[in-house]
Amino acid sequence: MRRSRLRRPVPAWWPAGEPWPPRGRSRRWRRERTGTLRLVAFVFALVLVLSAIGALNLVSVVLGAPLGAAPGQLPPVAVAALAGLFLSMILMLAVRRVGSTLNAIVDASSRVADGDYSTRIAEHGPPPVRTVASAFNTMATRLQALDTQRRELMADVAHELRTPLTVIQGRLEGLLDGVYPRDDARLAQVLEETRLMARLVEDLRTLAHAENGALGLRKEPTDMAMLIRDAVASVAPAADSRQFTVDLPEDLPALDLDPLRIRQVLVNLLSNALHHTPAAGAVTVTARVSSGEIAVSVADAGPGMPAEEVVRVFDRFYKGAASAGSGLGLAIARNLVLAHGGAIRAESRAGAGTTVTFTLPR
Repeated sequence: MRRSRLRRPVPAWWPAGEPWPPRGRSRRWRRERTGTLRLVAFVFALVLVLSAIGALNLVSVVLGAPLGAAPGQLPPVAVAALAGLFLSMILMLAVRRVGSTLNAIVDASSRVADGDYSTRIAEHGPPPVRTVASAFNTMATRLQALDTQRRELMADVAHELRTPLTVIQGRLEGLLDGVYPRDDARLAQVLEETRLMARLVEDLRTLAHAENGALGLRKEPTDMAMLIRDAVASVAPAADSRQFTVDLPEDLPALDLDPLRIRQVLVNLLSNALHHTPAAGAVTVTARVSSGEIAVSVADAGPGMPAEEVVRVFDRFYKGAASAGSGLGLAIARNLVLAHGGAIRAESRAGAGTTVTFTLPR
């Protein structure tokens, strides 16, 4: 008669698609597991033996017949047995404490796997166990932050898409109901909203590829001075009474980069600076060359920002009180610069304008 095997339930933290119980383990893993189990069994057997010896000697002392010692004295065997019993008790307490912490880690892992990212573990026990608990808490904190960002991103995307969709729906319903005349001006307004949606979707696509490291760069030797002037010329028609001041050194070298992506960075920075610069103000573009990099700065003449806003200007969908657009321009610029191995930072003071500087390696 074949003995039936009870199938253990699959833990919530076990990867989907992997067989449970796990099969196909390597011989080395089985050998290490066997060695560990043997060591644990030996320790507990030693504990039991020492406990038995200590109990026998205690009984002999109580009965007045100490083994191998003068009356009124504990025999050496009893002393050794009592010491072993004491050490065994300490060992059992330590094992119990470690085991309770490991059980807490397993339980917490199951809760995190079920989506409860607020789970934390008390960091106590031996140093290795505290290290594992600390690493688990750090992991849970990061997962909780990522989950919060994901929820906020979904809400922001829905909000940004809802505005042009509402306008398009209202315009089309007005045209069909005869509220608006069916002329080119009304159709142009609808077309402009669809272009706004297309730009938003393309920005989201670019940002997703950049953050996942899947953004392909087509690098080629590029004249940075020509690229900067071309970006300024593309934004200049929207300047109205505002002006651009371009200060570039004559020895600005060519760089190996993706000109389309860096041009996108420059256009984003210039458009943002132009929006915050008042009438008759100036947007200043400068470039400086150092031994290992080129630094490009775009400064506006706007009202500036407080310190709490400066640290968030590169966050997705973040918009200050006077900001416009989708809030993705600076986030995209940051990721494109990082993809080229550079860095970007913002400096601002209330009433003193804002300067955004990015560096590219030579």
